[in-house]
Amino acid sequence: MRMVGQRKWNRRTAAFVFLLPAVLGLIAFQLLPMISSIFISFSDWDLLSKWTQIHFIGWTNYVEVFSNEKSYTSIKNVFIFLIGYMPVITLLGIMFAVLLNRNIRAIKLYRAAIFVPVITSWVAVSIVWRWLLNGQSGLINYALSKIGIEGPIWLQDDHWAMVAIIAVTIWKDIGFVSIILLAGLQDISEDYYEAANLDGASAWSKLIKITIPLLSPTLFFIITISLINSFQVFDQVLIMTNGGPAGATSTIVEQVYRNAFQFNKMGFAAAQSWVLFVIIFSVTMVMQWLQRRWVVYER
Repeated sequence: MRMVGQRKWNRRTAAFVFLLPAVLGLIAFQLLPMISSIFISFSDWDLLSKWTQIHFIGWTNYVEVFSNEKSYTSIKNVFIFLIGYMPVITLLGIMFAVLLNRNIRAIKLYRAAIFVPVITSWVAVSIVWRWLLNGQSGLINYALSKIGIEGPIWLQDDHWAMVAIIAVTIWKDIGFVSIILLAGLQDISEDYYEAANLDGASAWSKLIKITIPLLSPTLFFIITISLINSFQVFDQVLIMTNGGPAGATSTIVEQVYRNAFQFNKMGFAAAQSWVLFVIIFSVTMVMQWLQRRWVVYER
């Protein structure tokens, strides 16, 4: 009995020792900064002042998040980005997943090729696309001119800049979405389709009554992840347009970065971060609620 008890104690001690570095890192670099940011969001801290010089100003920063024109515009732009991005990435993802699910020659090469943009740095991608979309010397406008179309000045036009950001983001993310949906498609048992064929079901009927319902858990995952990532759009905006022209592509994360590290308005930036957290949390909860209505889990 004593040896059994000592062995359990040794296992607990070993588990504690192995987990301790990870727990300390979690507390030091995530929990403490997160809790501190709550207090900072109610202050006028400018990042340079000492803690003793901080003044608490109540809900002023939170009110300014919605009353400040740049802040309000950045929130609005995120929803514009979502409206343009989500339907296209979902439909294209399904289309590419179906194409990649075919048993054709060199299919593994096509699957690898579509995933290359996913593992490429956003900095490199943004620099290349900024050159491609250049109004005077970019290849996109050159190609359009060859078929008689005069391309816009993509990244300097307040009507086209967000379209360009959405298009580049779709180009980079389509590989991830397609491969995840491809895995979902391959997880559907062929037995369902064989039974449908015996019943004389049409291709459309099989798509609506078999493929889409059984793919719905994967679609739910893709839509949720894409929504969360869309609210945090930053790298491509900062490098390709710097939030311009005239704030047309400014996003809330880009505004958090500027207010915190360029304008030293750390309290306001913390308030914007918590507003963003509440938005993402609310949307995720709505998605979880909607999941019960349209997601079908195979039993």
